[in-house]
Amino acid sequence: MRFTVLGSGSGGNAAVVECGEMRLMIDAGLSAKQLSLRLKHVGIEPASLNGILLTHEHGDHVKGLKVFLKQHPTPVFTTPATARVVREAGIEGGAWKFFEAGQTFAVGEIAIETFAIQHDAVDPVGFVVGHDSRRLGFLSDAGFVTRSMTERLRKLDGIFVEANYDEELLGNDTKRPWSIKQRISSRHGHLSNDQVTDLIKDISHPNLQRVVLGHLSSDCNTPETILSKLRRCLGELNHHHVELHCAGQDEPSSWFYF
Repeated sequence: MRFTVLGSGSGGNAAVVECGEMRLMIDAGLSAKQLSLRLKHVGIEPASLNGILLTHEHGDHVKGLKVFLKQHPTPVFTTPATARVVREAGIEGGAWKFFEAGQTFAVGEIAIETFAIQHDAVDPVGFVVGHDSRRLGFLSDAGFVTRSMTERLRKLDGIFVEANYDEELLGNDTKRPWSIKQRISSRHGHLSNDQVTDLIKDISHPNLQRVVLGHLSSDCNTPETILSKLRRCLGELNHHHVELHCAGQDEPSSWFYF
């Protein structure tokens, strides 16, 4: 299994997981042109994708989907509620495959576990992608971490998780009105560095190989801030072996292998 982030941030989000001959894109929030360019940059032909998994319907997660599906009629896997909102926005094409949050299904040899998350979207979900004995968690755009989410994310080999904001930096930000700050930090907003650190502390174990952080705010977080916090946490657990990475907005990450 290997995994790459094509881009992550408020400007758009997309990632790819590859298991054997199967390739899935998670979200399509970059323009169709950028999706194709970045897929080719990491060595994947867009037409070779076996499916697109959608976490939710917000524009920074589906922006490129309409044009991409016209060019490459790829199966789209999503909940019925998310599909309804996305298709009402004029996004068609491809073959739409539905699942309910909490359901497990297969795409070829890949097992997809789904779980409900808390966010201001109609039916947002997270994923655990499994292949052979490897398990990769994917959690983005969640206001807080529930016990059921934590249980789903145990015994992973790797995890992608949003670390959207640092509480102090968000509080001191002068660009955002109070109402926006409240939305970001609400139970249906985004995850803070402290929340991410608590999650990783809870699910870390000797076989966890890698944590990839994404969706960092360009104003209210920095890679150094979250990385230093997580390194201290993992050091206290004596889990120095866990590799930490921050995905960026402007270019694909390297491939992460599991």
